Amino acid sequence: MTSLPLVVGMGGINAAGRTSFHQGFRRIVIDKLNAEARQETFVGLATLMKLARYENGELLDNAGNIIAPENIEATFGAQILAGTLIRKVEKNHFDVDATHWHQKMNITPTEQNITFELRARELPQPVPSSWQVTELESGKVRVEIPEQLTITHDAYRDNPIKAAGQFPTGFAPEKLYNSRYQPRGLQATIFAATDAIRSTGIEWDAILDKISPDEVGTYSASVAGQLNDEGLGGLLKSRLSGSRVSTKQLALGLNTMSTDFINAYVTGNVGTTFSSSGACATFLYNLRSAVQDMQAGRIRVAIVGSSEAPITPEIIEGFGNMGALANEEGLKKLDGSDAVDHRKTSRPFGQNCGFTIGEGAQFVVLMDDALALEMGAKVLASVADVFVNADGYKKSITAPGPGNYITMAKSVALAEQVLGKEALQKRSFILAHGSSTPQNRVSESLIYHKIAESFSIENWAVAAPKAYVGHTIGPASGDQMAMALGIFSDNIMPGITTIDEVAADVHNQHLNIATEHYHCEAMDIAFINSKGFGGNNATATIFSPKVSLAMMEKRYGAPAMAEYQQKLVAVEQVQQAYKEQVNNGQYDLIYKFGEGLLDEETMEITNSSLSFTEFKNAIALPSTNPFDDMV
Repeated sequence: MTSLPLVVGMGGINAAGRTSFHQGFRRIVIDKLNAEARQETFVGLATLMKLARYENGELLDNAGNIIAPENIEATFGAQILAGTLIRKVEKNHFDVDATHWHQKMNITPTEQNITFELRARELPQPVPSSWQVTELESGKVRVEIPEQLTITHDAYRDNPIKAAGQFPTGFAPEKLYNSRYQPRGLQATIFAATDAIRSTGIEWDAILDKISPDEVGTYSASVAGQLNDEGLGGLLKSRLSGSRVSTKQLALGLNTMSTDFINAYVTGNVGTTFSSSGACATFLYNLRSAVQDMQAGRIRVAIVGSSEAPITPEIIEGFGNMGALANEEGLKKLDGSDAVDHRKTSRPFGQNCGFTIGEGAQFVVLMDDALALEMGAKVLASVADVFVNADGYKKSITAPGPGNYITMAKSVALAEQVLGKEALQKRSFILAHGSSTPQNRVSESLIYHKIAESFSIENWAVAAPKAYVGHTIGPASGDQMAMALGIFSDNIMPGITTIDEVAADVHNQHLNIATEHYHCEAMDIAFINSKGFGGNNATATIFSPKVSLAMMEKRYGAPAMAEYQQKLVAVEQVQQAYKEQVNNGQYDLIYKFGEGLLDEETMEITNSSLSFTEFKNAIALPSTNPFDDMV
């Protein structure tokens, strides 16, 4: 019997806001929400953005005045909307109008020598043979150079790429816990993993009491590593910019660190630890490994996700010089105007000129169906499978290829086999990769067109979260997962409102690529698709909570499900308490630095098990020969 991996929690952060309880999704579709959900979304974003705070049972503005929740939108609504989603890069990242760099200068003497003074300890080692050095008082020297000198000097340039999907203005993850000069992506990891775990409504230790400690897994990675100054970015440029390399920059820059931080500081995991990078499909690569391990019975609970903080001058310049990012010149040509709307730089399936970078961290908590039933876990969705295929031989390593046809076809065929033609044809939708490049809009839409023809699907709904949060690279398919869960919950299909119309070269005969949000019927199936650089293609088949619960009832029967519903009541009460807490800006991040260390001296090992006093259950050692037909 194959376990069904259930999504029982999801948390994170991107340009739309917090992931848990669909805050980020609801910010995107804010105009389609009912009054209660709209108010809740504005209040949650106001506290996230430090525009309001919760004290002694009251919401206060920054002047200390009491403000009623129903007045948050009127007071801060415009500021909240302007400070979320894609927008002009804010100066907490860097100044896009005056981006710092070093100008190379070749200086030639106008008379006999180039002459200057400096402290002796600032002389280069070794001193060039042509330099004439004279010692002065107070540890200084005079240098005379009779030839050309090449130097670099601080300079500033107008960056041609000015927009990004940034965390909401005012959100500062480093201030929510003792972050110890950690890279921004790891700070976001701590926030996102905490959000995901607490969103389940079940204490982590209560889960561990039900299973063996090695039946837990953490699956996560970033793509570029942590290229902020506190990570690999600082490692690579410190000496060249006259600074010292720190003891932390190399270690904290590795792309496995999001996994390592969760194990070491959030969950204390001693089970499976796994990191896989697959360009834009990184979240799905890690989800696939977790799903396969769960279906094979190796794990019963998993934390799965990715984090990335790529809004740095170096990463933006790298993608920009490839022609991959939407720049000011390209946008002006498209719009026939000298003014650029930085809110609409990402235009999936429309007239576009490149993608928009974004930062984000997205994590889900998976549980196998038996454990979820036992613990009364709230089911948000289930993951039937994740398919990964490469492109074969390529001319350009970054160009699209045939691998995504395979992943999409497998995912769609699996959904049809499990739920039937009607569910596939009438109640499925696509979370497109939708990167907002001219090449992607053609190649990806052609895949959907051909798959739709093959499976007789018409008016296939397509949504594209990158229109709103940008391309977060590693967590990008996590952004798509968050949107899928929002659609399952609220029955609102996000349109692509950053475009006026679908581009003429898009193959949309069988597709419904809307330019406005709309209410839709309850959906059964989501296909999360990713077309990553280098041929890293992945597609996940996701079933709605309604479908997932129906599958569980068929497996376990109505009496077991009735008992499950009773347990769910208590779980939902805890979830509601956490929801109110985080909407009020009280996050209580899990960061156990140096806490709960395992005592190896008290560990007990036999030939059949291994146990720690800190865990209720022992770890069973292999007790059968898997190759008994061969040995």
